[in-house]
Amino acid sequence: MMGNAPDYLFEPKSKPFYPLYPVPLVIASPETVEGYGTLVERPEDVDIEIVRWPASGWRPVDEDSGNEGGWVEGTFFGDWHGDVLYGRNDAVSGHYVLGWSTSDPATARTDEKTCERSQVILWHLNYHPDGGQLFFPQQRKPFVVPVALPGDDLQPEQVIALWCDGSRGLYIHPGIWHEGIFPVTDSQSFLDRQGRVHARVSCDVAAEFGVYLSVPLTEHSE
Repeated sequence: MMGNAPDYLFEPKSKPFYPLYPVPLVIASPETVEGYGTLVERPEDVDIEIVRWPASGWRPVDEDSGNEGGWVEGTFFGDWHGDVLYGRNDAVSGHYVLGWSTSDPATARTDEKTCERSQVILWHLNYHPDGGQLFFPQQRKPFVVPVALPGDDLQPEQVIALWCDGSRGLYIHPGIWHEGIFPVTDSQSFLDRQGRVHARVSCDVAAEFGVYLSVPLTEHSE
C-alpha cells in the first residue's frame, strides 16, 4: 500500500494472518514521554506546534508565512465492538478500524467478545508532518498510545506503547509515529487538537514487515 491512501474501514477477517511482534509497554511519565511529547495537566496550557510549509526549491518560505493554518479541535472516540476496536475522530472526520484483540484476524468478531482484551493487534501507524496532536481523556480512565520517534525508515522494534493512567492527557510532537488511542475499557472519548492541514504519512506495518504489532493493554493496572 506504499504510495496509496490506506483503507481504514474493513472487515478484520479480510486481513491475512501474520505473526505478532510484541511491543513493550512503558508507563507514561515525564521522563519516558520525553522526545515523543509531554504529559498534559490542562488542555488550555498546550501550544499545538504547527510546522512551516516546506520550500519546494532553494528559495526559502517567508518567515511570516506558511504556518498560519492553525489547529482544529474535536472529539476522538475509541469503542470496542466485540473483538474489534474502532476509532472516530470528529476533528478531521475520520473513522477507522484501529485493531483487534484476537491473534488471527479471521476469528475477530464484532457482535461478541471471544477473548480477553489483553492486546490490540495493530496493522498501521502514521504521523503528521504539519503539526502536533493532543489527546486529553474526557473520562479519567487508563489508555494506551503506540508511538515511535520520527523518521521514514520505521522499524517494528522502534515502537513502544505508552500506558497512561488517565489523570493527564498526552501531547505528541509533529512527526511522531502513532495510531489512535486504545481505551483499556469498553469505550472512551478524548479532546483532540491537531494541525488543521492534517497531512498524514502512513505505514502499513503488515504489508511492509510481514507482522502485526501486539500492543499490550493492562486492565489490571486500573
